[in-house]
Amino acid sequence: MHSFRYSGKKFFCEGVDVQALAEKFGTPLYVYSQATLEGHFQKLDQAMSGVEHLICFAVKSNSNLSVLRTLANQGGGFDIVSSGELQRVIAAGGDPRRCVFAGVGKSEEEIEFALRRGVYSFNVESEAELQRINRVAAGLKKVAPVAIRVNPNVDAGTHAKITTGTYENKFGIAFEEIEGVYARASKLKHLQLRGLQMHIGSQLTDVKPFELAVRKILPLVERLKAKYALEFLSIGGGLGIVYDPALASGEEVWWETPAAKKILTPKTYAERLIPLLQPLGLRILMEPGRFISGNAGILVTKVEYVKRTGKKNFLIVDAAMNDLIRPAFYDAYHEIVPLRQKAGVKVASDVVGPICESGDYFCKDRPLPKLGEGDLLALLSAGAYGSVMGSNYNARPLAAEVLVNGKQFAPVRERQPVKEIWAGEKVAAWLK
Repeated sequence: MHSFRYSGKKFFCEGVDVQALAEKFGTPLYVYSQATLEGHFQKLDQAMSGVEHLICFAVKSNSNLSVLRTLANQGGGFDIVSSGELQRVIAAGGDPRRCVFAGVGKSEEEIEFALRRGVYSFNVESEAELQRINRVAAGLKKVAPVAIRVNPNVDAGTHAKITTGTYENKFGIAFEEIEGVYARASKLKHLQLRGLQMHIGSQLTDVKPFELAVRKILPLVERLKAKYALEFLSIGGGLGIVYDPALASGEEVWWETPAAKKILTPKTYAERLIPLLQPLGLRILMEPGRFISGNAGILVTKVEYVKRTGKKNFLIVDAAMNDLIRPAFYDAYHEIVPLRQKAGVKVASDVVGPICESGDYFCKDRPLPKLGEGDLLALLSAGAYGSVMGSNYNARPLAAEVLVNGKQFAPVRERQPVKEIWAGEKVAAWLK
C-alpha cells in the first residue's frame, strides 16, 4: 500500500494536497509519505515474525535524515556502504550497533571509523578486505565482527546493472571457495566470524530466485555454523516494487487496472523462505531499500513548455535527469500523473527535462492528458534511487524534499542555493 491518491480531482499525499506543497516549496520537489515508509517496514517485519530477524534498511536507496529517523523509530537497522552513510545514520539517531557495513571498496579510514562506532558486522567481499579489516582492528586493539559475502551464482533475472549474484559481478566470493576463505579467516586473531551474507540483486518481483539461492546455501550455512558458531545469516535485499500500474495487483497496486496481475509481497516472500530458515536457529538479516522507500516518494515537476513537432508532443518540465536519473540510466518506468486530474482524450507525449542531453527524458510516447504550461505532474515511485542519486550537472541545484505525516508536513531538505554548487572550488592563483 501507499498513501498517494486522488481525492476528487486533487492528488494527495496522505492528508495533504500535493499541489499546495509545490506552490509553497517550488519544483522540482520530492514528497515522502511517512505512513508508507512505516507501513512497508511493518509489513515485512510482521511477515518475518516466524524467525528472529533484523531489517537493515539500505541507506543507499534514500538517505534523507527524516527517512532514516522514521525507520530507526520503527526499530530498524541499516545497511551502509560508506562511512558517510554511517555518519548520516548516526546524525539521524540510528544505532551503529544495528548497522551492517557492505561494499567492495572499504578504505582503512572507513573501517577504522566503523570499528570505533561499533557496527554490528562488516559484510566482507574479498580476502584482501579480510586482511585489511584484521590489520586495522589489530591497530585499534579490537576484534572486528565480519560476515563473508557468498556469491551463490544465481541469476536473479533482473536488469544487468542491478544484478549482483552471479560470477560475472564484482560482488562476493564464489560459492565453491567460501569454506576455504572461512577457514583462513578463522586464523586471523582480530576477526570474529559473526555471520554469512548474500545478496543476489535488486527489483526482484518473483520469489523463486530468493528460494533457489537460500536452498543452495543452506547446507553451507549449517556447516559454517557448526564450525564457527555463526550468529546470523543475511539474505540481502532485493524485494521489488510496482512501477507500472499495468503490472500491479492487490496490496501493491497504485490504482485499479484491468491488466492487474500478482506480484511478490512480503507474505509470499515469508511463506516460501521461513520454513527453510527456521531450522537454522540463526538470526536472519534482511537489507531492503526500494521495497520500503520506493513507493513512499514522488517527484513533482512543472511543465515549462509544450513543444509540438510534426511527429512529437514534448512536455518540457523543470525536473531533469540530475534530479531523477533512473529513466536515463536504467530505461526505468515511472508512472506520471497530473496533480489536477484531467478528463478527455490522451495525447502521446514525451516528458523531457531541460538538460542538454538526448537521454534527459522521463518517458516517450506515453498517453497523457492534454497539458499546458504551468501544469504540475508527479513522477511516482521515486522514493528510492531518486534524490539520493541527484547531481549538479548543468549547474542545477539539488531539489527540495518534504515529509508528510497525516495532515502535517515539513521541509526535510532545503533547495540547494546555486552558489553552494561551487562553494568548495577556487580559481588557481596564477589565473587571477
